[in-house]
Amino acid sequence: MPIHLDIPKTYRSHIETRRIESAAKAALQQQAVPADAELSIVITTDEQIQDLNYRFRGVDAPTDVLSFPTEFTDPESGAAYLGDVVISFPRAESQSRAGGHDILAELQLLIVHGILHLLGYDHVDQDEKDRMWAAQAEIIANLGVDISPP
Repeated sequence: MPIHLDIPKTYRSHIETRRIESAAKAALQQQAVPADAELSIVITTDEQIQDLNYRFRGVDAPTDVLSFPTEFTDPESGAAYLGDVVISFPRAESQSRAGGHDILAELQLLIVHGILHLLGYDHVDQDEKDRMWAAQAEIIANLGVDISPP
């Protein structure tokens, strides 16, 4: 499962790439995504995610995570490129403090959430939200991530 990470130098010292990749792989495995599927995870600033949120969703505000699914298949290998998950580091940091857990736990949660969106999950109505939250909770629990307040 090739996972391409784009983490600016500013944030690298705060992020264990092993934990980021393990969250992505756990979500992909739980959803039975083929092992050769690829995706990108981008950690960025509030300003950049606000720009993306405005350009692609018409919302002029920062958010914690955006997902950009694709239907691209590599013609040579046949591998699917699932898309991009973009996360605001400042939003994740703020949410982790508010939730009383560490930043890596929050990033793992946002990665799982973003990947589920890439795979077609949504939370527009209550049935969809329940289905997405159940899958997300199972993946996070299997990772041993504690996102509950101390």
